[in-house]
Amino acid sequence: MNGYKSEFWRLSIRNKEVLVGGIILLVLVLLSIVGPYLTPNSPYKMHIVDRLKPPVFMAGGTWKYPLGTDALGRDLLARVLGGLRVSIIIGFSSVVLIFTFGSALGMISGYMGGRGDTFLMRFTDAQLSLPMIILAIAILGVTRPNMLNIILVLAISSWPIYARVTRGIVLGEREKEYVRAAKIIGASGGRIIIKYIAPSILPPVALVALLDIARMIIFEAILGFLGLSIQPPEPSFGNIISDARKYLVNAWWIATMPGIVLCILLISINMLGSGLEKVRKMTLAS
Repeated sequence: MNGYKSEFWRLSIRNKEVLVGGIILLVLVLLSIVGPYLTPNSPYKMHIVDRLKPPVFMAGGTWKYPLGTDALGRDLLARVLGGLRVSIIIGFSSVVLIFTFGSALGMISGYMGGRGDTFLMRFTDAQLSLPMIILAIAILGVTRPNMLNIILVLAISSWPIYARVTRGIVLGEREKEYVRAAKIIGASGGRIIIKYIAPSILPPVALVALLDIARMIIFEAILGFLGLSIQPPEPSFGNIISDARKYLVNAWWIATMPGIVLCILLISINMLGSGLEKVRKMTLAS
């Protein structure tokens, strides 16, 4: 196992997708943490006399507002950085919950088998039958759409996929020799799952979870666009772009700037996940 880990990290450092995607993602995470405190203006304070100011690279732009201002004169750079922080927190937090709960349930169901497995999988199938976006709209439509509720809604909507995938892998693993040997020496079911099965199946599922962060960020932006995510004046990519629809002709930068940052964030996550998956396959083949 140690040899596998060292080979995996050695190949990861040499992989261009991993390096580029990882560096870009790290920079964006750091900007989301410290950026809002370094910008000269508040993302909430309105300056009506400076409304619809263009970015600094256009005529009429100023370094006071590097990315321009919105219809209420709020600094777009500060708001984009605030939206970036919201997307990263929601994306990572929801996937951690999905991965933890879904994988745990899948491992228990697959190892246990019998009626318990049948019951859990029917419950999972019932959850899978509900479209994610419809379920999210239904729940957030009757609750207060704050960050915690959005994370929980995204997690509730997506855990069945992880449970299904993990269960399928465990069904094959539980018949292997190392599991039988563990049973012979008297290891309990919980110990077998945690110590023997989980280390074998969780790494590939974790790589899928990394790629799934991008999907959660997209869904959060969609909900924000529909008015069901973080509520104004708190900035999020979705509500910034939604508010900018009326100004696409004469103030295109209000929608374009957060859209560009969102695209860069999604591309960096996909590059990192894709690169790590290639490295994993190379490591297994070597």
